[in-house]
Amino acid sequence: MKFGGCIIGLGNPGKKYARQRHNVGFMVLDRLRDQAAGRPGTSIEPIRSFRISADLWSWTWAPGEQPWLLAQPSTFMNRSGLAAAAICRRYGLAPDNLLLVHDELDLPVGRARFKQGGGLAGHNGLKSVAESLGTRDFIRLRCGIGRPDSGQPVAEYVLASFRPDELDAVREMLDLAAAGLLQFVERGIQAAMNQVHASTNS
Repeated sequence: MKFGGCIIGLGNPGKKYARQRHNVGFMVLDRLRDQAAGRPGTSIEPIRSFRISADLWSWTWAPGEQPWLLAQPSTFMNRSGLAAAAICRRYGLAPDNLLLVHDELDLPVGRARFKQGGGLAGHNGLKSVAESLGTRDFIRLRCGIGRPDSGQPVAEYVLASFRPDELDAVREMLDLAAAGLLQFVERGIQAAMNQVHASTNS
């Protein structure tokens, strides 16, 4: 089957990590699948693959449209590139057919931004993908997790759960990010930027 591209949520596998800030990429894909399940004309079908270190789904977002792959790597964050490279090989996708959803320290909780290429900002998942693909020219959806308070190590912060007072903003961000991904596959990155960035400017 031919796919229009692949959306990869970055995170760490397992229940231990499920609600941590570093796993917001997984959370967005979970929300996208939940929303798609109730949308008329949409289908989400799991794909079995023993050669790719990821959980995969085929997402047909509208009748008659080319499906997209959804992926959550089953390796830890710093080895996410193994899944990205295997997906590109198996399904004949170029790096610019990938969209990575990941946590972003430089955005406050609740804010999301699309980005085409650029730096890696010390993100181990992005670094792994860039090294495995030999390029940084993939699209990202950056989901804000904020920065730690002074003195708290970043590694400790990203592996902590969101605070209760942040959860409303997180839920809104997940809904907006999922809607932005649908806009992206329907109409392209500029339309997705217009929707998501306008909605998170406040």
